[in-house]
Amino acid sequence: MTTVGRDPGLQPERTRLAWRRTTLSYTVAALLAVKQVPLPVVSLIALTWLGFLRTAHRRVLGMGASQPRPLSLRGALTAAACTIALAVLAASMVLHPADG
Repeated sequence: MTTVGRDPGLQPERTRLAWRRTTLSYTVAALLAVKQVPLPVVSLIALTWLGFLRTAHRRVLGMGASQPRPLSLRGALTAAACTIALAVLAASMVLHPADG
């Protein structure tokens, strides 16, 4: 019995586009948050954005291989932690709006 190599079809391209779309959404959310918060919080938002951007970029580059590797546990945890951190910062802005 012969084994046939994996034919990924368009799956890597869809994954690349999903990471880019998610990164764009994250960027928009971060920019909207930056307009409403003090400087120390802006630093936290920038750090979470950079962490997510780095993870997404590594994943998009990894999808270029003929046999893409699965997302590492570290990459998944980084993306999840950055997303949760941005969500917590957004919730805090909603619950405690800045006086303006």
